Amino acid sequence: MVRYGNARELCLGLEVVTAQGEVWHGLSGLRKDNTGYDLRDLFIGSEGTLGIITAATMKLYPLPAAQLTAWAAVASMEAAVALLGLAHHHLGAGLTGFEVMGHFALSLVNKHFPQLSVPLYSQAPPFFVLLEVSDHESEAHARALFEHLLESAMEQALVSDAVVAESLNQARHLWHLRESIPLAQAEEGLNIKHDISIPISRIPAFVEQTDTLLQREIPGVRLVNFGHLGDGNLHYNVQAPEESDARVFLSEQEDRVNTLVFDSVARFGGSISAEHGVGSLKADKLPRYKSAVALDLMGAIKRALDPQNLMNPGRVLRG
Repeated sequence: MVRYGNARELCLGLEVVTAQGEVWHGLSGLRKDNTGYDLRDLFIGSEGTLGIITAATMKLYPLPAAQLTAWAAVASMEAAVALLGLAHHHLGAGLTGFEVMGHFALSLVNKHFPQLSVPLYSQAPPFFVLLEVSDHESEAHARALFEHLLESAMEQALVSDAVVAESLNQARHLWHLRESIPLAQAEEGLNIKHDISIPISRIPAFVEQTDTLLQREIPGVRLVNFGHLGDGNLHYNVQAPEESDARVFLSEQEDRVNTLVFDSVARFGGSISAEHGVGSLKADKLPRYKSAVALDLMGAIKRALDPQNLMNPGRVLRG
């Protein structure tokens, strides 16, 4: 998402069936169309509560000539954010991936999937970063840019060590490690998940303060921090204390943990749902974290497009 954006930014047009059974044909694919309200953006992310999307026109990009992936050890979330800025400076639009993973998140992968080798794991850095560069010239050009970036990062003490994938299989292995974190969490037991976004510059302070808050309020709680740092999206998940019953922990602590985390997100100017949506689980949370004006506008749009509340009722908005 660092370079290409999310689905909303890649969508040029939609076809939608309304609650009245009418079809809106908006598949023109125009890059510019200022003839009235932007209906496309209205339906994207509405979770089927305003209409049913039946077709989409998407923006496509040519495949790059080369892609390289690197894995780096960093001493703090501050260092990870600084490395992101340095990567933008050195790689520009060539930076196509930037993921951050806490050491505990990867310790779960190491525990439950020991066949997966985690590079630099024995050094026990607080955080790991996964970087991807896409280049339209050549692999040699991409590698030179990458190596220059990592040299600069080490000179500035942002990175303690790093490895660059030497083959497609090695690159896939690095991405597989990142994608195995949710699976390892599931193996460890039930947990409380949060899909949040925070202004990138404020993520280090958010993580430090929220970690401290949760560990003070719930001694022994284990925090699984990982996510798409390149666009400010964190998966800030909470695992039960090691010796406790995860199911009991979830039933007794979920509401309290959610409130502590979401209140912290709000203090840092973030969103309680970055990419997974509101659905039914967070619908009751919106009045606490969205303004009355925003909720009134959303309700008016819902009533105008779906007055009988036929479309995915109970999701996003209650009533």
